[in-house]
Amino acid sequence: MTDLVVAVLLGLVSGILAGLFGVGGGIVMTPGIQVLLGTAPIVALATPLPVILPTAIAGALTYRKAGEIDEHAALWMAVPGIAAAALGAALTRVIDTHLLLVVTALLLAYQAFGILRGRRTGVQRPERAAGRGTYAGIGLVAGLISGLLGIGGGLIMVPLLAGWLGMPLKRALGTSLLAIVVLVIPGTIVHAALGHIDWGIFLAVTLGAVPGALIGARIALGSQERTLRLAVGSFLLVVAVAYGATEAATLLRG
Repeated sequence: MTDLVVAVLLGLVSGILAGLFGVGGGIVMTPGIQVLLGTAPIVALATPLPVILPTAIAGALTYRKAGEIDEHAALWMAVPGIAAAALGAALTRVIDTHLLLVVTALLLAYQAFGILRGRRTGVQRPERAAGRGTYAGIGLVAGLISGLLGIGGGLIMVPLLAGWLGMPLKRALGTSLLAIVVLVIPGTIVHAALGHIDWGIFLAVTLGAVPGALIGARIALGSQERTLRLAVGSFLLVVAVAYGATEAATLLRG
């Protein structure tokens, strides 16, 4: 019973983060499942994938009702992102993911400062006109990093959409969640076939994650742009510092 309560609460927190920041929620679920529920690392990595599917759907539907999703952008990010995620997973044997994560952390930090700068000045960067190729490129990068590092593509898509392209932040969050729905399907199928998913934990975490995503999305949609930029920019900056410091220390020890 204790494990059930812990799993539901873990899902609730992860879902709120997913809806609020446009990410999959795996950044919290994976370490939480491993540490709090005592699973093997591969189970902790794989089990959040099927949880992310209904969680991202719940969040995306909430943003869609508010008119805050660019379906064209989501489609052109998701399709190439699927292939890139598979490629990224295959390249984990030959690429130093520790070094790659340090580089990713630096890019995240740069984009986080861009989002925070918009909040401080109160001036929204003019949205760039982006074609299919641009969105496909973002999807390729997000999918590749996701496959290599086992992190949600939202950590890449949100800062690029809102920071680089100047897309309004709420629309960037909703668009990212819709793309994530597609991006997690290949990994879920593969890990399910390999027996890496604990379906009992999946059910318990999902019980909390889906309503959590609805709560997070509604909080974001009800927030002012400047407040939301502060929250999202700070979140991305914390993630960047945590990833960068941890992986830099690993490289130095090696």
